[in-house]
Amino acid sequence: MASDDRIATWQIVNTVVPLALCAFGLSAVTTSFDLTSVVMAPLFFVLIILLMSRSFSLMHDCGHQSLFGSKRVNRFVAFLLSIIHGIPHYPWSRGHAFHHKYNGNWDRYRGPSALTTRVQYEAKKSDEKAFYRFLRHPLLLFPGGFYYLILKPRIALVLGFFECFFVSLRKVAFVISKGQIPNIPVIITKHQSSYFYTRGEVYDTIANTAILFTCWFFIGRSIGHWHFWLLYICVMSTSAALMIAVFFVQHNFPGSYASDEKEWSYFKGAIEGSSFLQMPAILNWFTADIAYHHIHHLSERIPNYRLRDCHHANLHLLDAVQPLYLHQIPSCFSLILWDNVNLELVPAGL
Repeated sequence: MASDDRIATWQIVNTVVPLALCAFGLSAVTTSFDLTSVVMAPLFFVLIILLMSRSFSLMHDCGHQSLFGSKRVNRFVAFLLSIIHGIPHYPWSRGHAFHHKYNGNWDRYRGPSALTTRVQYEAKKSDEKAFYRFLRHPLLLFPGGFYYLILKPRIALVLGFFECFFVSLRKVAFVISKGQIPNIPVIITKHQSSYFYTRGEVYDTIANTAILFTCWFFIGRSIGHWHFWLLYICVMSTSAALMIAVFFVQHNFPGSYASDEKEWSYFKGAIEGSSFLQMPAILNWFTADIAYHHIHHLSERIPNYRLRDCHHANLHLLDAVQPLYLHQIPSCFSLILWDNVNLELVPAGL
């Protein structure tokens, strides 16, 4: 669990600098449709997606306070990385902490796709079943990923603002109707949003959005707004789809631990409910060793650069860990129901 600021700093540098260079290269080669563009654009695009996967994993570590030794540094670096990914880090990390707290407890946490139970699914009408399966089709990860990163936080911010405004307005009117002078700042600060749990989440989302909108404007003005948005939508959709897919298969796989509240064990949730994704070394680098997910769930305070060593040092204790191979990944996406009778993940029938 010991953080090393030198390793962490080097990881940030060897991720963000190449990412910035590739982004510049992609914008440059897509200004014309010649042979160079045809060859180099796909290369830059793939490198950007892979580097963003690594960047997101490092941001994820910051949320667990594991990448750097200082909580303040972790928060600051995570905020900077969140600009790259378009998603406010603080609200995301709080939601992710809930996943860690209840992983494998399907009464509490139904995964990123909000899976329903087999009984609930079978009670649906045929068109409702088809729509349920449609929303969980792997191809929906692309528009869904863009919505998750870019649109959802901004929608929550707008809805939260209007909710605060109208609720506060009603409270002010109520106070005035009683012949009293309302303390508007107090009324606003005491408002409990249904879209955010803490004021810190609101502030983080506002700051992230303000900086992000500024970046969008100046980059768009520099290279052309249509040019920018075409590249940005493609990059963010693909990047988010890949990250969500990796997260999904790390917990939704054949034989995955899927307990109810009564039988749930945190330890089993970590060991048997987290896959050990078998990938080439280069992909492990681009995902910052998140494939050692069972170790990460045993203790989220272990930084990514120590997961591999922890795994190998404790191999004799990890017989229950499920290795997941790349050719098995398609089968994971069929597991979109939780059978709360037999306590297992199952495919959905027609």
